[in-house]
Amino acid sequence: MILSVSRRTDIPAYYSPWFFNRIREGYLYVRNPFNAHQVSRMDLSPQVVDCMVFWTKNPAPMLEHLGELEAYPYYFHFTLTGYGRDVEPGLPDKRKVLIPLFQELSRRIGKERVIWRYDPILVNEVYTADYHLRAFARIAESLGDYTERVVISFLDLYAKTRRNMKGMALQELTREQMGQMAAGLADIAFRNRLRIETCAEAVDLGDAGPVGIAHGSCIDQALVERLVGCPLDVGKDRNQRPECGCVESVDVGTYNTCPGGCRYCYASYSRERVRETAALYDAASPLLCGVLGPQDRVTERKVRSLKGGCGVK
Repeated sequence: MILSVSRRTDIPAYYSPWFFNRIREGYLYVRNPFNAHQVSRMDLSPQVVDCMVFWTKNPAPMLEHLGELEAYPYYFHFTLTGYGRDVEPGLPDKRKVLIPLFQELSRRIGKERVIWRYDPILVNEVYTADYHLRAFARIAESLGDYTERVVISFLDLYAKTRRNMKGMALQELTREQMGQMAAGLADIAFRNRLRIETCAEAVDLGDAGPVGIAHGSCIDQALVERLVGCPLDVGKDRNQRPECGCVESVDVGTYNTCPGGCRYCYASYSRERVRETAALYDAASPLLCGVLGPQDRVTERKVRSLKGGCGVK
């Protein structure tokens, strides 16, 4: 299986001790987000975990423990945008801390294993299209030698996102406006030797910029096979949106647990809910930010290696 760590919360930034404890113990519990009393026990042995995909805005707490992942292929999605603390209040300084951190991570594990995300792109009177082009260019110039790929997406206004972003006077972009901005981003990426892709975008940007922008796959079969060294027996992730190009993975995160406070977050209901849930965090627990109750039912999740051509069944 491919482990997603995690679309639901920033485990590398806030819950690295828990995750590495789970690796040492060899298993973890995941609560079903649609059935709160259904809990899965998951094997984390290298015999069944083919690859780990980390999603983060700040992997600093993981850096000194990367050696514990030697038995696993893995790569990072590292989000770096041009927003200030009015949008991303929980992050350290990007120029002084996060860009050097991206570069250091790339030096340690290889630039093919650190993917830059500039997403989601939101537009208002402060964060205009021109602002994004300038910010994207500054970051791209710093990361061109440290990654192979950049992923972009335009903000999707889920109900939770609208509530969290109330008062920001967001502008809804037309397809033409998206295309114009995407063309500028693609040109900057091309000049900095970066392949640019979209994440779950319905709009076709294949003719944007000098070489176009392809629909991307964040849980990327081709990249995982490159890291694993053999083909995978895996299909498209049917639990994601139709526009998503990801293959199947198992997410080990928990909603309403990320203290970062990003205004555009779709995985947090409210700051109060996050405080309540995060207060349950215990790095020694098999369950992230929670405790088992009398009505909870723990079952072993059947997982297997997806290595179709490596003699692994």
